[in-house]
Amino acid sequence: MIVIADDITGAAEIAGIALSRGNHVRMVCGAVRFDHHAVQGTVVIATDTRSMSEAEAIAETRRIASAIRCQPSVIFKKTDSVLRGHVIAELQALMEATGCHRVVYLPANPSKGRIIRNGVYYMHATPIHETAFSYDPEYPAKTSVLRERFPDAEARGIIMPDAGSLEDIQRVVELYNDGKTIFAGAADLFSAMLNHRDNHGDNSPDMPQSGVDQENRPHDSEENRPHDSLILCGSTQSKALELGIPVAPMPREVYDGQQGADYWFDQLPSSLIRYPSSLILSIPYTHRTGKEVAVHLRMVMAEMTKRLVARHRPEQLVIEGGATAWATLQALGWTEFSIERQIAPGVVQMRAACGTLVTLKPGSYPWGSMFKQ
Repeated sequence: MIVIADDITGAAEIAGIALSRGNHVRMVCGAVRFDHHAVQGTVVIATDTRSMSEAEAIAETRRIASAIRCQPSVIFKKTDSVLRGHVIAELQALMEATGCHRVVYLPANPSKGRIIRNGVYYMHATPIHETAFSYDPEYPAKTSVLRERFPDAEARGIIMPDAGSLEDIQRVVELYNDGKTIFAGAADLFSAMLNHRDNHGDNSPDMPQSGVDQENRPHDSEENRPHDSLILCGSTQSKALELGIPVAPMPREVYDGQQGADYWFDQLPSSLIRYPSSLILSIPYTHRTGKEVAVHLRMVMAEMTKRLVARHRPEQLVIEGGATAWATLQALGWTEFSIERQIAPGVVQMRAACGTLVTLKPGSYPWGSMFKQ
């Protein structure tokens, strides 16, 4: 199976699910041309189309679909579970590129209290337009009715079924899985597709199902934990880490946009640059908001990381925040990863081609389970 995700956090979540099911998993940022017949297990393609303009997202979707050259039945399109992104435009582009005439779009995630009933999207029994997502700066939820949110979906061959439980999602997969339909949606839908393949013997010899023993993998032992780590606290909501290693907070002049990565790098003690050591980069301020500010902060963080890694490549790179992760990995030129471990849903450890262990962490996940306090 090939998964195309519209952001890197969603890609990591899907990769973790596939790994936990015993699949061999690769994750790539963007896509190079490859034949799906040569794919082993699951390949997850992370994109950044959610933060692009609609025209850019359409172009990138077409580019990736052309690069992977596969049939609709092989593709899963990971979308945001709370309806954000250029959903219909990207699905239309994917249909055109693959010659597919039908997509099942099911963003419901019942395991997280997110359901669709009578065409209305609910979060823990509250219509989504009555939640904080109505204030999203890029994709505000002004309505909870899917046909109002996506008025041209059905006319384009995009089906939006109800789902109030995991059993409902499984029934949708069984009903529409005809080998000619693209499934698009959230993590629960992907899990249901894996269930369908397991139950119907659709796994190829290249998708090992013997399973990876996640319980007995050695990553948690003290001798196997990387001690030389670069940790990026990319969220302004991060709490202070008490790990006994140096912290380099972003200077106020950089945060306010008066200076850039050059200024921050020059403020670092020479001992942290000259010798291998662990370091935390953090953002200690919260008084600025807006998309331009967010872009500035993640690009500065990415440039700082590039400079530090050029001096000394750490054993482990931990990145908090999906947008920061994308910008950082792009700056480093690290585009392909083997998935090694799922710490929690959406939080995975993966190995870059250069050997560094990369951990992606959403801003809401506690640090304590990853590092000994």
